[in-house]
Amino acid sequence: MADNAENFLLNPKIVENYSFLQNIGVFKYIEELNQEIRHFKRLLSGAAEIFNRTSIDDIINATVWQISDQFIPSFIVFLWKPYQNKPDVIIRAYKNYKLVDLTVDIDSIIYLEPFFRQNPQSISYKILRQYIKDTDGDNPVTAALDELSPELVIPILGPSGGLYGIILIGAKMLADSYSELELDFLNKIMSFVSQAIQNHLHYERSVRDIKTGLFNHGFFITRLSEEIAHATRGERESSLIAIDVDQFKLFNDNYGHLAGDKVLEYIAMVIKQSVRMEDVPSRFGGEEFNILLPNTDRNTALIVAERVRKAVAAMEVPWSPSLPQVTISLGVFTFNEHTKLPADEILHRADEALYRSKTNGRNRTTVSASQGLYHKARQIENGKKAIEKTADVEEIQDTEAR
Repeated sequence: MADNAENFLLNPKIVENYSFLQNIGVFKYIEELNQEIRHFKRLLSGAAEIFNRTSIDDIINATVWQISDQFIPSFIVFLWKPYQNKPDVIIRAYKNYKLVDLTVDIDSIIYLEPFFRQNPQSISYKILRQYIKDTDGDNPVTAALDELSPELVIPILGPSGGLYGIILIGAKMLADSYSELELDFLNKIMSFVSQAIQNHLHYERSVRDIKTGLFNHGFFITRLSEEIAHATRGERESSLIAIDVDQFKLFNDNYGHLAGDKVLEYIAMVIKQSVRMEDVPSRFGGEEFNILLPNTDRNTALIVAERVRKAVAAMEVPWSPSLPQVTISLGVFTFNEHTKLPADEILHRADEALYRSKTNGRNRTTVSASQGLYHKARQIENGKKAIEKTADVEEIQDTEAR
């Protein structure tokens, strides 16, 4: 672009009429066009950087750095709802491009949804504030936003217009106000950010169980099939934990279904806190859960299962009247390149071990030993002496995991 501009200025006709062209503003107009081109190049580069990120935290970090190349707002705050059916809001606040704790109390953004359904675009907070004051009066969200006093509010909207979250941009630190070009950059780059976060949330909600936030059964089966493929190729050994809440019907019958739902939510929280990022905790349905542990041998899977079991037994579920102690029974099955079983059979083997835990007193973990016996049966078959496969299990009592 620089070479083209230089060739343009060296054109004899341009040189001859330089003063006239300057007086009528041609060169100024060309510079404005070049500035606009640079502006859109930065936007396209920033959008590509943001859309290449695979998690909300990565999207946010990329956004903060993109904005830092242009100007320094006093703060950037991202608020979004991780679950569609719950009002809970996650907050990420940045000042001086560092993550900071935000003490402002914002536990719901539902009050802002009607406005952004009608006005699906970024807007000055002064205009938004006046609208809310005229139509809704004061509410907890505006009280919190007043304390922050953002310059801009940018919605994160779902496909049907539902409000997934908002992005707040503070006033500019090194100047009185944003220029028109800077506001245009902010509006456009944040629309990309909003879309990227929306896409990620939409995907997450398609693979998550609404009630617990764990992965749903469809996603779990997909990942289990992938792990079986890895095991078949001899790449690694993986394990599956099947979980069932002990006497769950009593919670529903004696305390109501809302109490039962609360129990499931707290068990899901314990499970999520007890596993690694690469593990796949899922809700199988009802009061049943599964955990897929990639690249995990039998003994390690037992340790994880016992950690979950003990944490559930120790947890307190807030409810009035107080609920009895919650316990779970677990079954563990480990598979590798020699197992050669489909997904439904692997689930069945883990369920057999779980059933043994139930029949032997509940609140315990049972590790299936059937894969070892299956291998032995195959070896004998190969020696032309067939034996019947068994589904024996090795029981692990309520003691420390080995």
